[in-house]
Amino acid sequence: MTSSTDLFARARELIPGGVNSPVRAFRSVGGAPFFTRAARGARLVTADGRELIDFVCTWGPAIHGHNHPVIRAALAEALDAGTSFGTPNPLEVEMAELITRYVPSIRKVRMCNSGTEATMSALRLARGFTGRDKIIKFSGCYHGHSDSLLIKAGSGALTHGHPDSAGVPAAFARETLVLPYNDPAALETAFAAHPGEIAAVILEPCCGNVGFIAPDPGYLAFTREVTRRHGALLIFDEVMTGFRLARGGVQELEGITPDLTCLGKIIGGGLPVGAFGGRADVMDHLAPLGPVYQAGTLSGNPLAMAAGIASLRMLATDEPYQRLERLGGQLRQAVLDAARAKGLPVQFPQRGSMFSLFFNPDPVRDYDSALRSDAKLFARLFHFCLDRGVYLAPSAYEAGFLSTAHEGRDIDQACAVLSDAIAGL
Repeated sequence: MTSSTDLFARARELIPGGVNSPVRAFRSVGGAPFFTRAARGARLVTADGRELIDFVCTWGPAIHGHNHPVIRAALAEALDAGTSFGTPNPLEVEMAELITRYVPSIRKVRMCNSGTEATMSALRLARGFTGRDKIIKFSGCYHGHSDSLLIKAGSGALTHGHPDSAGVPAAFARETLVLPYNDPAALETAFAAHPGEIAAVILEPCCGNVGFIAPDPGYLAFTREVTRRHGALLIFDEVMTGFRLARGGVQELEGITPDLTCLGKIIGGGLPVGAFGGRADVMDHLAPLGPVYQAGTLSGNPLAMAAGIASLRMLATDEPYQRLERLGGQLRQAVLDAARAKGLPVQFPQRGSMFSLFFNPDPVRDYDSALRSDAKLFARLFHFCLDRGVYLAPSAYEAGFLSTAHEGRDIDQACAVLSDAIAGL
């Protein structure tokens, strides 16, 4: 059996940093990453033969746990028919029907291959539809690695201390206005300063890439009102939250109707996927109907569609979401009880199956307050948990995820380990 240490040494010779996505490198928490050779249910099996209770869940898609038999069966059936056709296929239509049924703001949808493609394409469409160039995003919100959006991004960019990326032309950055999240006055001021210039506002309705941060009461309703008033489109990036916090995403929970929505993660059932959709009049500006070009050879890939359809069908009732809320509440209570007993200032924002743990005396409601958390203390907690079989996201600035497979002994063991970790700090 090849160890994680050997694999990482080989990987560093051939792959930049030894990883294919930066946060996997463990730079934020220290140490070297493990390599996974298998996963089932709520657990990963490492190349070294260790079992870990997984609270990363493939960074969101594994809402039913890993390697679910229903998804595997759907993949096997699709694989028997072929891997890729380069033509329309029936599963694309079924996926579109499910998405438009569950997310009422989406009247038409276009499939793509990643969340980055979805947000990039949605912004191009917004600019083409409005005839305007500027966009507004928010500090710490990560919308993938396209040039217009790597400005004060979260996720790995934040973890590694490089909110802006080299290689992004200054001219692109000038068209992106970056505002603080949960600050209505800043949004109003930006529109006043750039009348008739702003094509769209894009945001994660619940942040997941600067840690999990919920919107203040009324904040999303304000973004809807101000964009409508100024003729700009409102884009919800629900790549993480879509189908995870509710079937209709945060927009269902908050009663907000954005113009465009970006999706990913769960709608691929663990395979690479993305989608964007919304108002029919906006979506009809896409080629071949309109002048905004977007394309992808593997968009609507039958394997990804089959896995995603199976995943979405298992979310057809409220029962999985009720279970996930109970599991999230159990984890939250265990952490807060342990922190209270230890006298440590801990924030544990949680909604359904998403959560974060901040070592911070104050509630975390934006990028700046997230950065005031104690990342070194988090790194100590991370390694204590990892050594005892619980895998948290390897960064103080990433959301954690639960799956329906975390019930029973897995959630009980994880609560005990986290409690012990906090007690030992």
